[in-house]
Amino acid sequence: MDSGFPGDAKCEQKSIRTLRTGKVFPVEEKTQGDRLYFSSGKTHLIKHPCKKNLALYLGRQIFLTKDTFESSLIPFSIPTSMQVGTPEVTSAHFAGSVLLLVVNQKVYVYDYEANFWTASTGIQHPVSHVSGDNCCYSGNSFCMDISNSVFAYLRGDQVSQANIYFSNSRGYRFQKYTQERRAELVGTFGGIFSFHSLSQVGLLLVDEQMAMFSYSDHPLNRSFGLPFDYDRALDILIAPGQKGILIFWSEKNLLVSRNSGQLVESVQVREGQRILYNSIVKANITIHSVAANENELAVLTEGNNLYYGSLGIQSSSLIKFADQNIWSQEAVLMFTDVGMLEILTPLRDVLFPAFDFQKCRLNIQALLMDPQLQAGVCKVELLQGEFENKMYTIDMNSQLELTALMIPRPGTLPVPLVSVSNPHSLGLQAVICEDGYTYDGNTKHRLNISLKQQHHWGRADPNFTSSIKRPTISTITLDIANKEISCVDLKPLTALISVGCDLEKKIVIQNELSACYHGVLDPVALQDNYSYIIEREAYDPNFQGQQAKKDLEVHYPYEKLGCPLLAYYDIPWKPVVELWREGKFQEVVEAEYVLLEMNGLFTYTYSLTASTAGCSAQPQNWTTITKMAGDTAPFSWDREVRPALLNSPRARLGRRLPVLRSVCWEPARPVQAAANRTPETPGAFKSSMGFSRILEVEVQYQGASRFGVWFMGDASCVLIEQKGWGSSSRCVCAQVRVQSCPTLQPRGLWPRCRPPPAPPHPHPPPPGLLWAWDSPGKNTGVGCHFLLQAQVPL
Repeated sequence: MDSGFPGDAKCEQKSIRTLRTGKVFPVEEKTQGDRLYFSSGKTHLIKHPCKKNLALYLGRQIFLTKDTFESSLIPFSIPTSMQVGTPEVTSAHFAGSVLLLVVNQKVYVYDYEANFWTASTGIQHPVSHVSGDNCCYSGNSFCMDISNSVFAYLRGDQVSQANIYFSNSRGYRFQKYTQERRAELVGTFGGIFSFHSLSQVGLLLVDEQMAMFSYSDHPLNRSFGLPFDYDRALDILIAPGQKGILIFWSEKNLLVSRNSGQLVESVQVREGQRILYNSIVKANITIHSVAANENELAVLTEGNNLYYGSLGIQSSSLIKFADQNIWSQEAVLMFTDVGMLEILTPLRDVLFPAFDFQKCRLNIQALLMDPQLQAGVCKVELLQGEFENKMYTIDMNSQLELTALMIPRPGTLPVPLVSVSNPHSLGLQAVICEDGYTYDGNTKHRLNISLKQQHHWGRADPNFTSSIKRPTISTITLDIANKEISCVDLKPLTALISVGCDLEKKIVIQNELSACYHGVLDPVALQDNYSYIIEREAYDPNFQGQQAKKDLEVHYPYEKLGCPLLAYYDIPWKPVVELWREGKFQEVVEAEYVLLEMNGLFTYTYSLTASTAGCSAQPQNWTTITKMAGDTAPFSWDREVRPALLNSPRARLGRRLPVLRSVCWEPARPVQAAANRTPETPGAFKSSMGFSRILEVEVQYQGASRFGVWFMGDASCVLIEQKGWGSSSRCVCAQVRVQSCPTLQPRGLWPRCRPPPAPPHPHPPPPGLLWAWDSPGKNTGVGCHFLLQAQVPL
């Protein structure tokens, strides 16, 4: 039933809508479980910032709607099987596709899409609140991490003793959260929040009616946010959009922060351009409900007063609308769109279990046209930019260029302001210039904005900027300075900037000289679920140099690695690193790289000591590295833990020697003198660490031996045992045990039979990819080839 006209200036009887649907036939109330209720005396409404039709009403009854309360609803209940006792709700939060509720000091997860309830795991102590945020840029993995991050905690304990839990799985599983130096903090614990737009975790400290935030990471962890009044517990609302806007409110106070709690200010009350009260406390009103979207703020009081203001780039203020005569204990505010506000009240039906909802819809732009409000005229006709509501990723040494267009009203000269929520990480430079005229003669102004990591602008003290090694995000906002409150439809332009790894970019190692291209390997065989065995005597899954308990079967991921590279044995190999983005070649880059041995092989030797290699400090080993890395081992060798060779003269030669310089392999004894050796005689070859190889071994039936080496990647391989025999009609190959360096994973070890090549002259070795020796006059039959392929991971 619709009995009103949305957009009327006042909520009189003609503009009220009462929604009553789905009640044509009598419906018996079915047992839905234990009905939930909200313990606070105030009413709250939580809207999902991404799914605009999804909202949760918290009051004496709790309602969950999927159509913005456009239909009647039965009060929300939790299944009796959850055994919650008296179902008292103290906190709620939408985390992506689930709703989290704190019921009787425990966290429960409701999947509203699958209509499924479950209890969170990992929480060992009572909790009273959950906190988190939502990112609405779908398809971005970093954005998904924001929505998945949730804190659970009990408010009111001493901060040094508070039990805090963190979840990165939308609240399904929690673990104890620890923060450095928390034991040193003094005061009562008021809450903990993920300030993603500042790349910080903020912890609220309350002490003697004052509060301030402590932060988790450099550079803010060395100081606190400015203290602010906290005479009673404040509800904290994180405005959507990752702009760092926080709203603190109680019945008698209203505060706003635009920088994630670093500075918290009182909200002023205005009449036109005149300030009536510097704070809500002095206005002597009792706040009943607060609503906010990305750019607007509304307050409903118990005296039938409605206040409205914008969450602009500068100080916040409210103006008072005329009395609405719509207040009730169950009434709550809800923004449905920019400039569209509703006062929502649930109505009990004496005949049906489902509640109706009365809506008073207000068009803020129409209300502001009242001359008595002295709202003034918006000085800007147009503000637009192609970056609005988009998410960008820039590398730590890249630059992003954005543009925007502003058209002011004739005779005015508004000033555009550009800000970033995390200036410690993201720096900007903006230039404005005239860019022609409109058809009616208005001047167009174009704003060019350059963004890159603050570290690279060179204008800030190093202690101010955040570490270049830590990925961060920041929101950029373009707004108008001192913008009139009448500019309701002229909302600020925002974009989310991730400073870190661009997932659209891909590093590719140039692979023109591959084993498949030269016919050494067969790509069809590599793609056919190829695998090989590493014997237990040769590897340790814990990277401690101890023998494993069983052989390891390793599958070769051809789709990921393609064919292995080939490199000439006598030329130190340096990878040619190409940068590709969205399938297009960008450039050849000079990059630092680390070569990893993936499976814990320890049958390698070093040809140089740290001293002879020119290291300025003791090189790291896998034992120390894995201890430092914890669960991330062995993918832990990076610029953070590699100080040893930075000052080495060899390391400065093109950055191609990340560990030790490679030299070609050396035979342990003259191979050409082995005419009388048997196939079981070991043939040992020793090479230095640094550049990987692909090793081919041929063993002839008559006792002569042929050895060949293809050099590939960055590893050092040593043949310690070889068995095999062949004839002109058959090739039977036994095991070949190979020692490999610690920086690379062998990716293939298999027999391959072919006729032997013509015998080369033994002194010196011929040029090319194959270096072979054999005994004179013994080159008959078929050779058995064993190939060891190595991967070069990024």
